[in-house]
Amino acid sequence: MKIYSVYDKEFKDYGRVIGEKFLDILDVLKTTPCPDNTIYVPSLMELENTESFNTLRKDYYGDMPIQLGYCNGHNQMLNCLEHHKGNEINIANEDFILLLGRVFEIENGKYDTKLVKAFKVPAGVPVEIYSTTLHYAPCGVNGSGFRVLICLPKGTNVSKRLSDKEQMLWANNKWLLAHPDSNEAKDGAYIGLVGENIKI
Repeated sequence: MKIYSVYDKEFKDYGRVIGEKFLDILDVLKTTPCPDNTIYVPSLMELENTESFNTLRKDYYGDMPIQLGYCNGHNQMLNCLEHHKGNEINIANEDFILLLGRVFEIENGKYDTKLVKAFKVPAGVPVEIYSTTLHYAPCGVNGSGFRVLICLPKGTNVSKRLSDKEQMLWANNKWLLAHPDSNEAKDGAYIGLVGENIKI
């Protein structure tokens, strides 16, 4: 699979690079665990006590409530794609890869994984992922681990939410399409991915 850079023109449909450093966030991320599997923490007080938290809230979310958490560990698989009502900002001390799609490419409740594109995010470079972009857990570069900031509207992902009307709704502000081979599918998530479960 071709891996693009977030500096390539192909990324413009999915997100943008932010020209700030957020060094205090990177310092906190260094202290968080990096297990052999993948862990997600929606909100971490140490991240939200940084000056960059205020910058993100004021300048990038228009003073709306936000949360800063992380997704850390080791992963090489697609497994699922999700989207939120609101953009997501990511940054890490390590290079990492995002597997991305677009919401408008979902047809009849299904998304073909052959449409997924991979983008490498360099260490220390913040990226904003648009709300129309399908994404999920980061992937490591050459099997390495990652510690990735997850900045989202406050309340996202904090508890499970199911809906009779929205079959993809899996948690607060989280619409999820699972691959049939994923653990999420085994846990009852909506199976919406068809095709290969991509491995980086």
